[in-house]
Amino acid sequence: MIDLGVPMSQIILAAEQTVYMVFVSLFLGTILAIIMSVVLVLTNDDGILKNKYVYTVLNTVINIIRSIPFIILMVFILPLTKMIVGTRIGTTAALVPLVIFIAPYLTRLFENSILEVSKGIVEAAQSMGASYFEIVWYFLLPEAKSSLILSITTGTIGLIGATAMAGVIGAGGVGDLALTYGYERLNTPLMFFTVVILVIFVQIIQSIGNHFAYKTRNH
Repeated sequence: MIDLGVPMSQIILAAEQTVYMVFVSLFLGTILAIIMSVVLVLTNDDGILKNKYVYTVLNTVINIIRSIPFIILMVFILPLTKMIVGTRIGTTAALVPLVIFIAPYLTRLFENSILEVSKGIVEAAQSMGASYFEIVWYFLLPEAKSSLILSITTGTIGLIGATAMAGVIGAGGVGDLALTYGYERLNTPLMFFTVVILVIFVQIIQSIGNHFAYKTRNH
């Protein structure tokens, strides 16, 4: 067996840290992204709740956050991270910048998904007397479900890459393991092993996302 230079327990812990960071931040980021994307769709110039002020402010904030590289964003909001979770370092501390990073990213993807829904569906819902909430919950989101699933899949893969940079604040994870114990110590077998783990992880996520998107589309 190839000597990776670190105990297997450390590799397992790094994998667990990556899974924890990705899925907790994905869950929280998805909730925020759905809310923000719906607000953008409803308040744009063609929306049923047209509001130029709300749309412009939210749109601008999302653009600003998306324009900041994750590594800079993570360091810039350290005071906010400290205020929310009580510490600036560690796996849990990394959740704050990861959520702030992924929420605007998913918002744009979700916005495009919802905008693809036929306006005729919204008009039909309005003619039946549906409330704004009912239009969103029972018409817009279900119709966009397949595209939303693919968007979440894309966001998940993006988060995996971001977790590697989260090692700067001691977040751990597979990416940090590859950088700290692989790259910095010139441990090629470990670097290769971590790359294989990440590739497999991404392939599994993409396959699951494609499967559910296909089932939803053909339901």
